[in-house]
Amino acid sequence: MAYFLELLISGALTGLMYALVALGFVLIYKSAGVPNLAQGALVMTAGYAVWLVMSWGLPVWAAIPVAAAIMFGFGLLVERVLLRRMVGQPIIMVVMLTLGLEILLRGLVPGILGSAPKPIDLGIGFAPIIIGDVFINRTSLYGGIAALVLVGAALAFFRTRLGTKLRAVSDDHVSSWAVGISVERAIGISWGLAGVAAVIAGALWGSSQGVDWTLSALLFPAVAVVILGGVDSIPGVLLGGILVGVAGTVIPGYLDSIAGGSTRDVVTSLIILLTIMIRPFGIFGREDIERI
Repeated sequence: MAYFLELLISGALTGLMYALVALGFVLIYKSAGVPNLAQGALVMTAGYAVWLVMSWGLPVWAAIPVAAAIMFGFGLLVERVLLRRMVGQPIIMVVMLTLGLEILLRGLVPGILGSAPKPIDLGIGFAPIIIGDVFINRTSLYGGIAALVLVGAALAFFRTRLGTKLRAVSDDHVSSWAVGISVERAIGISWGLAGVAAVIAGALWGSSQGVDWTLSALLFPAVAVVILGGVDSIPGVLLGGILVGVAGTVIPGYLDSIAGGSTRDVVTSLIILLTIMIRPFGIFGREDIERI
């Protein structure tokens, strides 16, 4: 029973860590209406940014805001240099552009800053929290708390005047232009906010496993989270993250010894496939019905 409980808690906290990555995906989709397949590389780049700023001698409490400012600026640059040129193009081409950005960053950033894992010390410590017979990872616990805080902040943000404008841009670019909303500025802000969310995710995941190109692989479970929770649902990020994390931890915890390992990716893939087949708009996602 203690083993199952430990897997359950570990899976839920890992899922909330996935939610940190998925939040950037949802922020861009909810603000710009574009599926961002570069979010994994953004998290990796943000992790490198935190490590780089800390290598300058800044303490972690100062390095994270500086890295957040860098990533917000990078998000604005992506909109100005890449996405603005795609105005009027089919949405599939914009999606392919984000995929190309993912592949580019995955090779370019480690190539410049080094592919060896970079340590990030957030001062959390590695000693687990022990409750009875259950061991709880400290980084995952802090990551879960950070996910709850960021999701709450995102919900509050989309109730502001600026957040309302971003949601309007996501619904209809042309109508937003017609009422005087700067669509380009709104899309740039959404990418900047995704970059800020990526800093928190990159710092926490980087402190857990080191910063290298493998952080970009977090895109896979993050996609499962947003598909399950709903690509335009911020609360869905939390529920989807917990469900993906629990299923991806508990099931492999019992099956890996039988199957020889690597069942986590199979479980995540099944979650994606079954959700698309049964409820393609996710648990909390908005169902849009269009005439064909």
